Amino acid sequence: MKLKVAIFTSASIVFIGGCMHVDKASTTTEPAALRLSRLPAPPQSTTNPSTPAKIALGKQLFFDKRLSGSGQNSCESCHYRHLGWTDGNKLSKKEDGTMNTRNTPTLYNVGYLSSWYWDGRSATLEAQTTAAWKGQMAADPAKVATLLNTAPGYASQFQAVFGGAATGENIAAALATYIRTKNSGDSPWDRYEKGEMNAVSADAIEGFTLFMSKGRCVVCHTPPVYSNSDFYNIGLEANKEKKDLGRFNVTKKVEDTSAFKTPTLRSIALSAPYFHDGSVASLEEAVTYMASGGNDDPNKSPLLKKADLTKEEIKKIVVYLTALTSNEKLERPVLP
Repeated sequence: MKLKVAIFTSASIVFIGGCMHVDKASTTTEPAALRLSRLPAPPQSTTNPSTPAKIALGKQLFFDKRLSGSGQNSCESCHYRHLGWTDGNKLSKKEDGTMNTRNTPTLYNVGYLSSWYWDGRSATLEAQTTAAWKGQMAADPAKVATLLNTAPGYASQFQAVFGGAATGENIAAALATYIRTKNSGDSPWDRYEKGEMNAVSADAIEGFTLFMSKGRCVVCHTPPVYSNSDFYNIGLEANKEKKDLGRFNVTKKVEDTSAFKTPTLRSIALSAPYFHDGSVASLEEAVTYMASGGNDDPNKSPLLKKADLTKEEIKKIVVYLTALTSNEKLERPVLP
């Protein structure tokens, strides 16, 4: 697996391999953290451009149980705002009651990714949305489209947005457009970086320094998304009798055995339990595991090394990560 190194030069700070170097010659009066990790607008899809009308339509579809095979579940059934757009369960449950083998990933900041699912098997968010719609919700897109076209409110919106009736393809396109708006970019830490110096505690600021230096967390959890969209084996499958091969199932490369995508850490405090298998119940436990260097595994990433962090330092990193939690309001749509 290739080593990815994060280098930030625009903020008078350079981070190389997790080490922090401050440019003492800088004349800025802004704290060193500022300007480093502000979340920019997510990239637009060239094949499915966003419009306010398409977002509004996708939002209605996201909360509409008519999209599921049984009519009893919606996209929200696995992705709740108060749980960081996850379901709060160790493993996610399918429409028919059977269990998936992985934890529900957050929808936060998925528009910044270059591949989707824990193993990256989907090349577009639209394809991932379609696959989850069919598999997780046991839906027949053609039947759902026929049903939605009988609702005048939906029929008029699809005509206005797509120039025609609802189809499986444009339903997924509208959903993906709405999901791209699920961005966690206005947290206390973001406000601190913008100059609101009392937005976070001293422990959070110390936790940031540890995150960027001694803890080496920044090597993979790269600001501003706090993910580098790469895949790593962190030893979680080492002691399991039946191992999840993760990224290997996609690439067939031995070095990708049991490797999984680096998750975003924005609003991570909301989305317990953690990791692809939901095996860790608390954020402090998750940081402790990573700081330990993980379980021994022949394919474990060389980037994951034991960090000499005390329990108090781990707690300060957790305080910092908690300060990355955004608090945007959710207004539920009126469904046609």
